[in-house]
This record gives sequence, C-alpha cells and structure tokens, in this order.
Amino acid sequence: MLTQIDHDTRTSADRQPVVAVIGQRSRVAGLPPYLPDGWHMRLATGLDDIEHGDLVVLSGATVHDVRVARSVLPFDTRIVALIDDWAQTELVAGVLTVGADVCVRGGHPGILAGHLVACRRRQMAERWS
Repeated sequence: MLTQIDHDTRTSADRQPVVAVIGQRSRVAGLPPYLPDGWHMRLATGLDDIEHGDLVVLSGATVHDVRVARSVLPFDTRIVALIDDWAQTELVAGVLTVGADVCVRGGHPGILAGHLVACRRRQMAERWS
C-alpha cells in the first residue's frame, strides 16, 4: 500500500538556496540577477526569521551584528558580512574574528554573488564530510 505524505520531506541542503538579507536593503537591491538559477533572495525581519540552511547576509554589518548572529544562529549557518567599500580594515578583521564566514566590501553585486556561491559549496561539502 502506498501512502502519500503531504509535507515537504526535503532537508535544508536539498532545497534551493535562499539568501536571507538582514539590514540595509539598498546594498543588495541589484543582487538577484547575479544569483544562480533557482536561488532566491528574501528580506528577513531579524535573526528569528532565519531558516536552517539559509545563507545570511548582514548588510551594513558591524562587529556587534556578527557577534550576535553567530551566538544565535546554528553553527553551520553561513554568515556573510557586507560592509562599505571604504570601511576600515579593523572592521574587516573584527567581523571575521567574531564569526563571519566571509566579509565583502560593497561594490558590484556579482562579487557578492560569487562569495555566496562559494559559501554554499562549503556548506554542501561539510554536509558530506
């Protein structure tokens, strides 16, 4: 006998990647066309709106923002700190030290998309290791 299951049984690694953005939305407005086919970007209302497996972009990130996100989100959540082009090197070092997986200085949205793809690859590689 076959039984139909009505809920989605895919794991977060099986679903299409979702880029959840927290912070300054204007910095990521041009990102969607640069994301791979099937990827989605959504504007999260806060850390409690992040789903397991999301790639999190903290737009306009500060050291405090990254520290809080890393303490609240699951360890395997990828956190991307998006900062100003002209940000001081202390900010870059600070966000990486407290737990960002990558720090991206503003600039072209294609660069951010490339970093997100790399984060997703690391996320998938760790799933199988």
